[in-house]
Amino acid sequence: QVQLVESGGGLVQPGESLRLSCAASRSIFSFYTMGWYRQAPGKERELVATITRGGSTNYATSVKGRFTISGDNAKNTVYLQMNSLRPEDTAVYYCNAVLSVKANYWGQGTQVTVSS
Repeated sequence: QVQLVESGGGLVQPGESLRLSCAASRSIFSFYTMGWYRQAPGKERELVATITRGGSTNYATSVKGRFTISGDNAKNTVYLQMNSLRPEDTAVYYCNAVLSVKANYWGQGTQVTVSS
């Protein structure tokens, strides 16, 4: 069983930064992709950023140039560096890991609130 534990969420003001962490229970290189998704109240869960085993990254248009996804295999951890945060970035952020077509895992989520 794979476990994903997110941390790093919190309350920040617009323009500030946060770094989210997702600690996996196994090597992140074992996953085909890992990523971050978010869900705001009353909205569907949406993709924020993904990173493949080979290091290729993909970002939602709304976060390009502000957010950066990266991984540290020595720590079994994937990060999401979020800069220039906006109120519309407020959501619960979830870590995702894909081991195979039939093995897709989620963390419990961490709240990010951007408000003045």
